[in-house]
Amino acid sequence: MDAIHPVQFIIGRRFYTGSYKALRRGSANMDVLIALGTNAAYFYSVYSVLRAAGSPDFEGTDFFETSSMLISIILLGKYLEVMAKGKTSEAIAKLMDLGPETAILLTLDDYGNILSEEEIDSRLVQKNDVIKILPGAKVASDGLIIWGASHVNESMITGEAIPVKKGVGYPVIGGTLNENGVLHIKATRVGSDSALSQIVRLIESAQLAKAPVQKFADTISKYFVPLVIILSCSTWLIWFLAGVFHGYPKSWIPHSMDSFQLALQFGISVMVIACPCALGLATPTAVMVGTGVGASQGVLIKGGQALESAHKVNCVIFDKTGTLTIGKPVVVKTTLLKSMVLQDFFELIAATEMNSEHPLAKAIVEYAKKIREDEEDPVWPEARAFESITGYGVKATVRNKEIIIGNKSLIVDQNIAIPVDGELMLAETETMAQTGILVSIDREVTGILAISDPLKPSAREVISILKSMKVRSIMVTGDNWGTANSIAKEVGIETVIAEAKPEEKAEKVKELQAAGFTVAMVGDGVNDSPALAEADVGMAIGAGTDIAIEAADIVLMKSNLEDVITAIDLSRKTFSRIRLNYIWLWGIISLASQ
Repeated sequence: MDAIHPVQFIIGRRFYTGSYKALRRGSANMDVLIALGTNAAYFYSVYSVLRAAGSPDFEGTDFFETSSMLISIILLGKYLEVMAKGKTSEAIAKLMDLGPETAILLTLDDYGNILSEEEIDSRLVQKNDVIKILPGAKVASDGLIIWGASHVNESMITGEAIPVKKGVGYPVIGGTLNENGVLHIKATRVGSDSALSQIVRLIESAQLAKAPVQKFADTISKYFVPLVIILSCSTWLIWFLAGVFHGYPKSWIPHSMDSFQLALQFGISVMVIACPCALGLATPTAVMVGTGVGASQGVLIKGGQALESAHKVNCVIFDKTGTLTIGKPVVVKTTLLKSMVLQDFFELIAATEMNSEHPLAKAIVEYAKKIREDEEDPVWPEARAFESITGYGVKATVRNKEIIIGNKSLIVDQNIAIPVDGELMLAETETMAQTGILVSIDREVTGILAISDPLKPSAREVISILKSMKVRSIMVTGDNWGTANSIAKEVGIETVIAEAKPEEKAEKVKELQAAGFTVAMVGDGVNDSPALAEADVGMAIGAGTDIAIEAADIVLMKSNLEDVITAIDLSRKTFSRIRLNYIWLWGIISLASQ
């Protein structure tokens, strides 16, 4: 009995405090339920021990293990819930780390000439300051470009890996990465007004609004606690009166008891058995089992709230890049317009593209390596007079051949004729949401490469299964409308929202929630994190960014889209079991009170 004291009165102190506050408000919540059941078990057990000590022939029952086990398991569930919520601060800290620590502040004269440069803390940047952004550096503030041209990687905002061409008058966002040119920008939004700060606020407000998984049990306990007390007292009264009026044989009464004590034991038993079982024990236990099963299948569920909400999901919003698609550009088709050995063709263009850092160039080089699969680390010919033409492509001389690789605009600017077959191929790539790259050798278009971010193999099947589960699928992406519509059509998604900023994704979630949908958001990037936090259930792809993973409620560790279905199905089965527990609860009450 001494070992039970710390569990009942020290570890379980929070339930007494919660009960007192609830009763002062005139309601009965989960804390009242737990305190009532555990105290009934504990003090009746103390009574039984004292009676047994005074009378060796006393035949009684104690429930010490019931009260200690109940308090321990419920506190374990609350501890796991607090740990999951603690991830909020980690996600926000990582978001803030996306911004650069320092910025180069420029002082200009009235004619726009640079008078001085000074490196300052990026937090000191003021509105209308002019900031210099070097190649490979992060943009220090939201602003407008007033000088220079470059490509800026905005994947943290749009989710798209391909850098965006920027020039004078174009807006840039703090925290994005300047790829290859020097830029001068005038700061327009700083501090709490910046896009990054707005994303942080969206995550904070959405995550702080989460409710604990025990809310349903608390609602029931408001009516259930008085009912248990009435049933317990009624049981005692019925058995007591039955004893007084000889309603049952005296042989039923142990020789160390009288009819009053026997009736008291029955009344206490109703309270101990009925009060804590499904509400205090079965619900958190079922949740823990559900999250454990999910983890074993690669679905990391952060606490009971995520599991509770997932079973109600009837609308899933998918990001495109990295979620429905692989998230990495690859060469999907090669068309030679001139008679040439394919290996020689790729040798020339790989030698040229080796000098470029552009994602499309890297995709071409990787594909060329596969063509030369007989060599572990192929050596490419030397590329001379290499020139990168920002926003268009590259030029070089390889083996005394002039190589030009780029988009249609580059080929036209170089006064190179594009054959009719080439025009048809380019039109076809556009309709298939692919990027067409033209290759000119000695001023003749020799081939066309189709580069695409391919769909994940399971994407179409997952959307189909969700339809059969009566779950609506929507795609929201920062990519352009042409690509978005093409991808959506391929996987079977009817509703598409393209060119969406992070805050617009979160707004779409709110709109659907206002329309009565329980929304799940599936994404992988920083740009998805506000929507992941705003959704009823945020699901992050395991291969995505740390910030998206921290902001989400469920992490699909294997990065398989099928696990979206696994998470929803697991939640439905878990809460079906919990509802069954409630049915058993009423059955137990009925049996115990008879």
